[in-house]
Amino acid sequence: MSLRLSLVIPCYNEARNLPLLVARLRECFVRDDVEAILVDNGSTDDSPAVLAQLLDGATRIRSVRVERNQGYGYGILAGLRAARGLIVGWTHADMQTDPADALEGLALFDGADPSTLFVKGRRYGRPAADVAFTVGMSLFETALLRRRLWDINAQPTLFPRAFFERWRDPPHDFSLDLYAYYQARRDGLQVRRFPVRFGQRAHGVSHWNVNWRAKARFIRRTVDFSLRLRKDLSHSA
Repeated sequence: MSLRLSLVIPCYNEARNLPLLVARLRECFVRDDVEAILVDNGSTDDSPAVLAQLLDGATRIRSVRVERNQGYGYGILAGLRAARGLIVGWTHADMQTDPADALEGLALFDGADPSTLFVKGRRYGRPAADVAFTVGMSLFETALLRRRLWDINAQPTLFPRAFFERWRDPPHDFSLDLYAYYQARRDGLQVRRFPVRFGQRAHGVSHWNVNWRAKARFIRRTVDFSLRLRKDLSHSA
């Protein structure tokens, strides 16, 4: 049977979350046409050993190792290149969203031409300050790039593998979420959203949403990348 979905989950120093994540994947990824790819994204904790133990005997969950962390997006791209599914995408490893959400997103491809769809979660249950931050960034990106871009960093993100194979020079950091969403809008894919509950991290802390200083760095990098996209849009007009 050919694989329908490959879900990439980048993991950087998530050793404490991995048992919960793998246990959940073993519960919900029971279909023969889906797989999960856990990318050990240059972790410096016990993640390699933990993954080796947890994935022993697993049939629908496998791992890919990136020897040196080169960014969130770099890890995702490594997993996407290893993916075998006709539909590919990613979500987070921190258990703030349920990996089973990807199966709900996959169902939106049923009865449609999968080559025309881009599916993305829409978060609820977040703190008011985070919602306000997301709204501000969404309005900025929508105005700058002239395409509706809302809750850009929500997960999961799913799309046809053929769409990924058309990407050119995607970013290696958190801007990958924006890049994929923008490319889908630019290429005329139909964007479908569905509600996804966003909870607390099981263990550890976010690698970027730590405080307002970290958010400021995130904003600066995102704005720089957005201006590059805007420049490309002007050249192609």
